[in-house]
Amino acid sequence: MRVIFMGTPEFSVPVLDALHRAHEVVCVYCQPPRPAGRGKQERPTPVHARALELGLPVRHPTRLRDPQALADFAALDADVAVVVAYGLILPQPVLDAPRAGCLNIHASLLPRWRGAAPIHRAIMAGDAETGVCIMRMEAGLDTGPVLLREATPIGAAETTGQLHDRLSAMGARLIGQALAHLPDLVPVPQPDSGVTYAAKIDKAEARVDWSDPAESIARKIRGLSPFPGAWCDTPDGRLKLLNAIAVPGTAEPGQVLEGLTIACGTGAVRIDRAQREGKRPMEADDLLRGLDWPPGTRLG
Repeated sequence: MRVIFMGTPEFSVPVLDALHRAHEVVCVYCQPPRPAGRGKQERPTPVHARALELGLPVRHPTRLRDPQALADFAALDADVAVVVAYGLILPQPVLDAPRAGCLNIHASLLPRWRGAAPIHRAIMAGDAETGVCIMRMEAGLDTGPVLLREATPIGAAETTGQLHDRLSAMGARLIGQALAHLPDLVPVPQPDSGVTYAAKIDKAEARVDWSDPAESIARKIRGLSPFPGAWCDTPDGRLKLLNAIAVPGTAEPGQVLEGLTIACGTGAVRIDRAQREGKRPMEADDLLRGLDWPPGTRLG
């Protein structure tokens, strides 16, 4: 098939690779390069960089509603467009241009967690499972009918980064199945009940409030790992918390019980992986070798 691919972050790259192996990718759309790093040099997005490695043409318009952008898109004469974490709203003329329409790979079990951050929100909410849906796109936010879906359990100590990688691979496999059997797939409308929205992660919600219940704090730490990273203040500066589980324990919230086990409003959390400012991520035992935090030390 003649495929237009539309995606931007690392999550989208395995899908691009799978499509390139099986179909003719006539063009790749992604977000424009943006300043990054200490030198603030413009850096292409992961999809942009991978498309260049594959020798594929790349476009990164800042908007798709301009008449020229719409004409350029239609001129590609595509059978289908595959969209995964692209970052721009597709206007109706774009949705209508490919012969088989636009298919979206969404990392949740729709209609739960429509929107920008479904993986983060599923872990933070304590969901037992999530998955991937292949959806035929329409004008609403992740409201289109579902062609294929597959569920997977969320591990008890799984982080967003780990789940991200699993769902990315799952999405690449499912879109291959969808395109291979597209004429035979029956679109299933999403139910009106069970709709939730996965709001974009705001860095302001990343600070840990130790007065919260331990289960809630542990889910926040895993859900925000590796980015933007939940954090707290310590006697040695800010500490980014990258993995944790809830454990028994009682003391004033924020008080160190032992090692990196911290008391919460109810229960405690054991921090298994963390990162000091300017340092690399470390397992808890390695990080503690450079710190003097006896039981009773308070974290903020």
